[in-house]
Amino acid sequence: MTSPHRQFEIPALDGFALGARHFTPADPTSDVIIINAAMAVPQHFYRHYARHLASQGHHTLTYDYRGIGLSRPHSLRGFKARMRDWAELDMTAVIAWAVENLQARRLILIGHSIGGQAAGLLPDLSRISAMVTVSAQNGYWGLQPGQARYRAWVFVHIIFPLLSRLIGYLPWSRFAPGEDMPKGVALEWARWARHPDYILGDLSLASRLNYEGFTAPILAYSFEDDPWGSHRSVLDMMSRYCAAPRDHRHRGPEDVGGEAIGHIGFFKPSSLPLWNEVDEWLRSIP
Repeated sequence: MTSPHRQFEIPALDGFALGARHFTPADPTSDVIIINAAMAVPQHFYRHYARHLASQGHHTLTYDYRGIGLSRPHSLRGFKARMRDWAELDMTAVIAWAVENLQARRLILIGHSIGGQAAGLLPDLSRISAMVTVSAQNGYWGLQPGQARYRAWVFVHIIFPLLSRLIGYLPWSRFAPGEDMPKGVALEWARWARHPDYILGDLSLASRLNYEGFTAPILAYSFEDDPWGSHRSVLDMMSRYCAAPRDHRHRGPEDVGGEAIGHIGFFKPSSLPLWNEVDEWLRSIP
């Protein structure tokens, strides 16, 4: 899985430059796949899976939301960004670029966590042929599994708001693998995560009404050992895509030879059995 890739920039809808990579298949199909990252996870993390998808013949795009990875400014202090911008301005622009430049017969989204949660905010859902979500849960703290809900409560009520306002950005890298986040992104996500309806509980989001128009088939994964996304919370989030045909699959370490999966392990090479499962599903849809 050594498909070549090129690094370039895609302008967001407001002109902000997003760092992106295009993994080019040697024997291309007419499909284009876009990987929408999880919160604070840089696109580099998805390179193994992107190469796998390219090896299956799919043009594959990865990119960083504003404030993350190749789309990070020199300083996050004073950098204006909200989490809604990641969907409404960034994700939307990457899809438009792919449609215009790669002439896809099918355009498929792989949405990891927020990358699958927020896809329902997109303004033009007619371009999407299918979506695979990985640990895309309702982020409301009370739906998190076991003891993780108490940790989540502390994060969304105290740590995210306090540190973001005190420092001027969220130093997330001090608490977990991943990158620091812009203040506005962290504050908006924390506000969403304090509401039982999560994203759809934000009445200031006119685009929340777009979920009802998402009709492309969805393959949704949850994982037994995921400390951030319970079986229940993934089902709840996917129910918000009420018009979409949904295939929910709950997997565990036994499905990948005993290796841990958790919230991010699907994208590691040890999850090849799950990658093959997704390949088969993609071949089965029109």
